[in-house]
Amino acid sequence: MPVSARMRAAVVAACAAVGLTAPAAAVAVAAPDTPAPVVAAAPTADWLHTDGNRIVDEAGNQVWLTGVNWFGFNASERVFHGLWSANIETITRQMAERGINIVRVPMSTQLLPEWKAGQTVVPNVNPELAGKNNLQVFDHWLQLCEKYGLKVMLDVHSAEADNSGHVYPVWWKGTITPELFYQGWEWVTDRYNANDTIVAMDIKNEPHGTPNQPPRAKWDSSTDQDNFKYACETAGRRILAINPNLLILCEGIEVYPRAGETWNSPNTDPDLSPNYHYNWWGGNLRGVAQHPVNLGAHQDQLVYSPHDYGPLVFEQPWFQKDFDKNSLITDVWRPVLWQHNGRFVSLDHQVRLGGAASTTGISLAERYAGGGSDTVAPTAPGQPTVSDLTATGATLTWTAATDNVGVTSYDVLRAVGSGPATVVATVSGTSYRPTNLAAETTYTVSVRARDAAGNVSAPSAGRTFTTPAGGGGGAGCTATWTVTNSWQGGFQGQVAVKNTGTGPTSTWRVTWTNPTGTAISALWNGRLTTSGGTNTVTNEPYNGTLAAGASTTFGFTGTGAGTTPSDLACTAS
Repeated sequence: MPVSARMRAAVVAACAAVGLTAPAAAVAVAAPDTPAPVVAAAPTADWLHTDGNRIVDEAGNQVWLTGVNWFGFNASERVFHGLWSANIETITRQMAERGINIVRVPMSTQLLPEWKAGQTVVPNVNPELAGKNNLQVFDHWLQLCEKYGLKVMLDVHSAEADNSGHVYPVWWKGTITPELFYQGWEWVTDRYNANDTIVAMDIKNEPHGTPNQPPRAKWDSSTDQDNFKYACETAGRRILAINPNLLILCEGIEVYPRAGETWNSPNTDPDLSPNYHYNWWGGNLRGVAQHPVNLGAHQDQLVYSPHDYGPLVFEQPWFQKDFDKNSLITDVWRPVLWQHNGRFVSLDHQVRLGGAASTTGISLAERYAGGGSDTVAPTAPGQPTVSDLTATGATLTWTAATDNVGVTSYDVLRAVGSGPATVVATVSGTSYRPTNLAAETTYTVSVRARDAAGNVSAPSAGRTFTTPAGGGGGAGCTATWTVTNSWQGGFQGQVAVKNTGTGPTSTWRVTWTNPTGTAISALWNGRLTTSGGTNTVTNEPYNGTLAAGASTTFGFTGTGAGTTPSDLACTAS
C-alpha cells in the first residue's frame, strides 16, 4: 500500500508539522485589481485514490498534496485560531497563492458529537464573521476553499476539545468512547458527503504511548480497544461505507515490539536491553509488514502517513550533519510545492490555485491539458495602448497572441517608475483597466499570454505613461500606525486608514519606507508589495469602500522594534 513517500515524503511532514495561525500567514502577493473569469473545463469530480505508490485523480493523473495545518477546531476555542485578529478570506487566499493546495483541519472527537447534537458556540472573531457560530464559520470557510481552489483534509487531533489534547496518546478518554469516535467520523462524512472540497480523512493524529506509560497505542491484528490498526480499519470502513471516494490516512504509532517480544513485554529486560523499536509519535509503521490495514473493496483509498518534523520540533540525528535552515528550505520544503511551468497546481480540476484570476496557480485540468504534451508557448501579444487616462486609472488594450492550441489568459505586468515589473492581473480578454493607480506617477505596462497547458509567452513591448494630477473628487485619507504587541526582535501592529474626504472612497493606498532594522513579515486585511524597502498596501475587495469619516484597519507582524515610519502616507480615490 502507498506510504506517504508518494506525497514526496516531506509533504506529509509539512501537513503534520506546520501550524498556520493568523497572523502567521505569509506576506500578500499583489493580486488583480479587477478579477476576470478564466475559461474552465467541463465539471470534473475532484476525488482522489491511490495507484501503487502514487495518489491520482479519477483519470489516473498523479497529484501532489502540499499542505499546512490550521489549528483551532481541536482546541477549547472550537474555531480556527487567529480569526479574532485576521480576515478569514485573506488567509485562505494567501495560502493558495503560495502553493498550498490542501489544508489539514484538526478537530476533536468531542466537537463532532456536539455539532451532531446541534451544540455550537459563537466564537470571538473578526467583524466579517460576526454572528456566525463555529459550524457556520467552518461552512463559510469551505466555500472560500472552493473559490480559491483549495482542498481539505479533516483530522481527529484529540479526544477532548483541549489545546493540549494531542498529548494524550489515544483516541478515547473519559466519556469520549471509541464508539463516539467512530460515530463522529460517520456524522461528519455524511454531512459533507457530496462536497469534493473535503477529499481526505486523517483518522487520528499521532497515536502514541510506551509500555510503561499506559494507555498506549499498539499495532497488531487484535480487536483490542488500544489497537490503532483496528481503530483505523474500523473508522476507515465506516467512513467509506458513506463516501467511498475519500482518502483514508493512517498514521503510525510510537513503539513496536522487537523480534521475540510481545505487547506484554516490559519496556526493557533485566540487562537493560530495549524490548521495543522506538520512533517519534505517529512515526512507527513497523507493524504494517505483518498487520496491514485492510479496507476491503476500497483498499485503493488507503494512505499510510508517518509524521516527520523539522529540527525546531525535534532534533533528529540527521539534522546534526551538513544541515542548516537554508538547506532544509532549499532541499526539502520548497521542492515539495507542486509546480508546473512556474505556477502552483491545484487539486481542483476547474479552479486555479488562488482563484479564477490567479497569477500564481493553475487548475488540475490546465496541468494535464492535452495529456501534458503541449510544450509550445503562445506568441508575444501586441504592445499595449493606453486610453481614458485619469489620475487613478487607465484602459489598456493589446493585439491578441496566437497559440497552437489556444490562448486562455493574459498576465498584465506593471512597473512603477524604474522599479521591477510584477504581475498585477490575469484576464481572459485583450483589455484591462486598473483602478488603483496613483496620480502623477509613471508606469510601464506589458502583457504576456498563457495557454491551457501553462506555457507562457515572452512579454510584449512595454508601454510607458504618466497619470495626471488628481483633484475634484474630494478624496483623501490618513494612516495611523499603532504597535499592538512586541517581543524580543519582533512586533505586531496595525494601520488605521480613515477617509478624510467629503465622499466615499473606492480604493485606498498606504505607503511607507521601513525604518532601519525593521521589516514586515506578514500582513492581513490588505495587499502588500515591497520593493527596495518601500512597502505599498492596497485595499482588499471588501474594505476599499469607506464612507466619509469611516475607517478600516490592516494588521501585520514584523522584525525589529516596530518604530513608526517617518513617511507613512495614504492616498484614496
